[in-house]
Amino acid sequence: MIARFWSACATQTQSQAYLQYFSRAVLPELRGFEGFIAHTVLTRPIASETEIVVITIWQSLAAIDAFANPDREAAVVSPEAAALLARYDRRVRHFEVASSDGMFVGQHA
Repeated sequence: MIARFWSACATQTQSQAYLQYFSRAVLPELRGFEGFIAHTVLTRPIASETEIVVITIWQSLAAIDAFANPDREAAVVSPEAAALLARYDRRVRHFEVASSDGMFVGQHA
C-alpha cells in the first residue's frame, strides 16, 4: 500500500469551506478510482491559519498513476479547491506503508 501526502493552508473560514468541498467533490471522485482504499484529513491551527493535511491510501503506485496521470508527484487540485486555499503543495509525497495496525487492510472508502 502507498500513502500519498499533500498539505495546504487556509484561513479558518476557508478551511471549513475546503473540508466541505473535499467531502462533496473530492471524496466521491477518489472513490471512483480503482485502487483507492481510504483517506484521512488532518487539521491544526497555525498562527492565523489552519493547516490541512490530506493522506490518501492506495493499493499501488499504478493506482496513483491512474489518478494523477501523467505526473504522480503532481498535486491534483481543482481551480475551485485552489480558490479556497491560501497556499498549497504543488508536489505530493508518497510513502510505502511498511507497518500498520491493519485499519487500511481490506477497507474500501
